[in-house]
Amino acid sequence: MAPGKPGKSAGASENPSVTLFREYLRIDTVHPKPDYDAAVQFLERVGTDLGLPCQKVEVCQGRVVLILTWQGTNPRLRSILLNSHTDVVPVFEEHWTYPPFEAVKDSQGNIYARGAQDMKCVSIQYLEAIRRLKTEGKSFARTIHLTFVPDEEVGGHKGMEMFVKRPEFKALNVGFAMDEGLASPSDTYSVFYGERSPWWIKVKCMGSPGHGSRFISNTAAEKMHKVINSFLAFRESEKQRLKSDSSLTLGDVTSLNMTMLEGGVSFNVVPSEMAASFDIRIPPTVDLKAFEEQVATWCRDAGDGVTYEFHQKCMDQHITSTEESDPWWKAFSGVCRDMKLQLKLEIFPAATDSRYIRAAGHPAIGFSPMNRTPVLLHDHNEFLNEQVFLRGIEIYGRLLAALASVPPLPAEG
Repeated sequence: MAPGKPGKSAGASENPSVTLFREYLRIDTVHPKPDYDAAVQFLERVGTDLGLPCQKVEVCQGRVVLILTWQGTNPRLRSILLNSHTDVVPVFEEHWTYPPFEAVKDSQGNIYARGAQDMKCVSIQYLEAIRRLKTEGKSFARTIHLTFVPDEEVGGHKGMEMFVKRPEFKALNVGFAMDEGLASPSDTYSVFYGERSPWWIKVKCMGSPGHGSRFISNTAAEKMHKVINSFLAFRESEKQRLKSDSSLTLGDVTSLNMTMLEGGVSFNVVPSEMAASFDIRIPPTVDLKAFEEQVATWCRDAGDGVTYEFHQKCMDQHITSTEESDPWWKAFSGVCRDMKLQLKLEIFPAATDSRYIRAAGHPAIGFSPMNRTPVLLHDHNEFLNEQVFLRGIEIYGRLLAALASVPPLPAEG
């Protein structure tokens, strides 16, 4: 290794929490073939080291949810759930400065790896926060469960979505959950109390076929033109609404993108059928029934033989209370005030496993304590600075202590 070049191995003075984080980043859990076995074995080893009992739940073949538990002094009280996913999204290695699964640390302390922000940092921060609290001899009334779930990056359908329906999840007796958020390039910390509903819609247009040399009327393409115009005009209006109002974030407006276009058999044949697919993300403030009526109107206005079908239709619009009267939020926000953390409350613009937890009736907050950090999840050269990472452990330590000490609620007797 040339002098002055960043190394793959930990330096003699590296914080052990950082070393553990980098070890986890080197486990290749990238889709389409994540090495889930290696991730579960690694996390199980850390859990055993911390004296946390471990449970494995196979929600479907080859998809295991790992649960680590720190038992509270009053197990009857509802628990705190710390959720994180073990999988990461694919990489285009040619665009990376360092190999994406080597967890190289540069001279500034930036650790480059796929999953550095999304969300292997959070998994290790949870564990290391518990390590510190246990070392300090702390114990709390409420039980803390950590769940490490597969397949979040491909929709969670063989992960959290199945897990919340199982008796093992019900047995966790969840009171309040934390899951991933996003990095924030400013001094503030983003906190997500809800998510947009993802709708994936495929619109099909049927029309008159014929020879490519003629002006055939009532073609599929003419109808498709009208459909695309209606959908994209709405997209433009929402884009302008976001641009013109500085109080709005991406999570406050409906995003719409045409992502696939299909149809046609030959240059000289007018096709009888064309299809367009749209990815739409709808904030919880929007009336979903009214929005679907709008979609139906756009299709109707394009002519006869225009139909739409859903490939995903999330109807859950649960949001988590951020009122000071709410005991969970009071504990969370109180710690942030004490630590002088500036919070920015937002609707999450994409989708996380929090939506399944909220839909199961449990309050959940999306929070990854990474400020002064560019948002690089799913991007090339994803990195997290070691000082930001270590500060996150400190923040989680304080949050866990407060949340696990929330006094018994009326419903808990």
